[in-house]
Amino acid sequence: MRRLLTVLAAGVPLAAAVYLPTASAETRDAPTATCTAPQVKAPAGTKVESVTADRRPGGTIAGTGVLGGTVTGVPAFCEVTVTLTHPGADDRATVRTWLPVSGWNGRFQGLGGAAYLAGDNGVGLGTAVKNGYAAVTTDAGVGDALDTGWALNGQGQVNTALLENFASRSQHEAAVVGKEVVGAVYGSRPAYSYFTGCSTGGRQGYMEAQRHPDDYDGILAAAPAVNWDEFEVATLWPQVVMNNEKTHPSACEFKAFTDAAVKACDPLDGVTDGLVNDPARCDFDPRTLIGTKVVCEGKELTITAADAAVVRKIWDGPRTPSGKKLWYGVPIGADISALAGVGPFPVPAAWVKLWVAKDPSLDLSTITYSRFTQLFKQSQAEYDKVIGTDDPDLSGFRRSGGKLLTWQGLADQYIPAQGTVRYREQVEREMGGTKRVDDFYRLFLAPGTDHCGLNGGDGSTDGLAALTAWVEHGKAPRTLPATLINASGQSVTRDLCTYPQVSRYRGHGDPSLASSFRCVSPSRH
Repeated sequence: MRRLLTVLAAGVPLAAAVYLPTASAETRDAPTATCTAPQVKAPAGTKVESVTADRRPGGTIAGTGVLGGTVTGVPAFCEVTVTLTHPGADDRATVRTWLPVSGWNGRFQGLGGAAYLAGDNGVGLGTAVKNGYAAVTTDAGVGDALDTGWALNGQGQVNTALLENFASRSQHEAAVVGKEVVGAVYGSRPAYSYFTGCSTGGRQGYMEAQRHPDDYDGILAAAPAVNWDEFEVATLWPQVVMNNEKTHPSACEFKAFTDAAVKACDPLDGVTDGLVNDPARCDFDPRTLIGTKVVCEGKELTITAADAAVVRKIWDGPRTPSGKKLWYGVPIGADISALAGVGPFPVPAAWVKLWVAKDPSLDLSTITYSRFTQLFKQSQAEYDKVIGTDDPDLSGFRRSGGKLLTWQGLADQYIPAQGTVRYREQVEREMGGTKRVDDFYRLFLAPGTDHCGLNGGDGSTDGLAALTAWVEHGKAPRTLPATLINASGQSVTRDLCTYPQVSRYRGHGDPSLASSFRCVSPSRH
């Protein structure tokens, strides 16, 4: 995410980050890749247009597109590229499978995308190969992370074929093709198959579990963009509030509110450690800062009642003009200016203009509260079944023996963790309660952590190692060991608790060490 901030100098990073799971495996007597183009059977509903195979030397892999990034020390690999089309749809999806020439660990990994990028830009593929995996990704026939030129056709109508590719079907087809390629190149199918992704990639993982439960044995879906039809519109709310209230606080002023809230709510878990363990319990009132002076870029500013009113509405989240809650707001502790910067964040801006309003010229600054409500409900009505990715019936995935592991930052500035919690609770109601769901699906929430932050941007964890231990050895993760960054910028260790438990200080010990905390049931409030 830090890299994206650099790439998009206007201060509008993407709602995603390149996902770099690290768990490698003990190498068996692995077959060597024969790098010749295999025969590939077309997945149902598709036609194979071409298959090529190229041996690559490895080394340093540079990520393509605006995400960029690099991975070093990649061994030689075989790249098999399969181009698919859906007859009559005039689309072309490219499926790339990278296979280590030697040292394959017997495992297969599917890789998700970021923002409007359907798949990996090369860094995740290189990381997977470096760790012994054969890996697959697809571009779904669409473009880079901020490329939405495919949204509407020449008649100004939504390109439903490409939206279906992006929303659901291309990831399934990549799983089918990738495993077939692995079988052809190595002469044996993978022993275990995993999917990894964050943000858009996390949503794709949930879609796989919901609609194609036999594709993967384990799915690591972080900060998942589920409830897409709702949260994507909701992330415009900070701009709508500022425009309607005619008050635009600076990033520095927003930070003053966030810092004050973190300071007030930090002690709720029993110790002041620079982390808010349960933001839902934080009832900090921004009006307490009215009259406070802050220095921003050398100028002294005074926090006004209008500033506090804007922050209160942004934290509270979207509501109808009559006051009915539509979705969750920016979490207390998250960077408000990510969505309340100068100009709207490009991902929801494109969604509302192109897919919802179908009007590329729509001036988002003119959206009233009532118009916002109409657009929100229109997005729900038209796209929930297409890309909402919130079907709570995971019975097929449970029957297949699959395991689903999710982590998300509680200071996620783009996708409120409450939406993910809401989905998890819907699954519990659908499938028999917390304990039954914990058998195959576990959620871990990371205090003080931003969007996709545990990928190394705002701390770290090895979710893939936990997932492989669960799938292959039956060791369900009771906690997820992580390194977090607190409000002072210091690294601290924490064992993330299985939802709904939260971390509480034991009353003694170093607050920077995980051993000083334990997981307990949350307080009722």
